[in-house]
Amino acid sequence: MSRGYVIRRRRDVTPVRCPCGSAARVLTGEDNDLLSVHFVEISERAQAHYHERLTEVYVCLEGEGEVELDGVREPVSPGTVVLIRPGTRHRAIGKLKIINIVLPPFDPNDEIMAQ
Repeated sequence: MSRGYVIRRRRDVTPVRCPCGSAARVLTGEDNDLLSVHFVEISERAQAHYHERLTEVYVCLEGEGEVELDGVREPVSPGTVVLIRPGTRHRAIGKLKIINIVLPPFDPNDEIMAQ
């Protein structure tokens, strides 16, 4: 019988490259069917992309910059929360550290680079 909870620490997860910079995927679809949680370090060269079925929530922890959402730039700083619905072309601009909550869990096949 599996436990009714998962505990994973950021320090125990090796980051992977992503369009935004690097992501430590601390909670994934292998853990549950509801959501993923990633600690993301945004590089200054984040690539615009979108998802056909995934919803993302960015929670800004450190740094100041912008998010570009369908071509509109909005400022972000610690404490800012951004809800990004499916189909929204997006990228972060600046050096930021965020928590990215993805619903349903992140699927790399649903990460489409914007033209």
